[in-house]
Amino acid sequence: MGLLRTILIILLVYFGFKILSRLFAPLLVRFVAKKAEEKFGQQFGGFQNPNQQRQEQKQKEGETVIDKMPNENKSSNTKVGEYIDYEEIE
Repeated sequence: MGLLRTILIILLVYFGFKILSRLFAPLLVRFVAKKAEEKFGQQFGGFQNPNQQRQEQKQKEGETVIDKMPNENKSSNTKVGEYIDYEEIE
């Protein structure tokens, strides 16, 4: 009886997965295609969503925008090492 019950559960899970995959596969494919389109659009700059277009309209052409200010407390290291001159050997 236990073997028959196990086989029926396995078949039920298999067919349930098959039916659910038919229902949700188009949604999953649409989601993946949308994400890929956004990624390619950002990479190549050809396609922009409306939010990006509104941000660019606020900035004037040729205007310099600094997104992140550098840290003021940077100090240079004077003990970097020794410079070694070299010659190329042919």
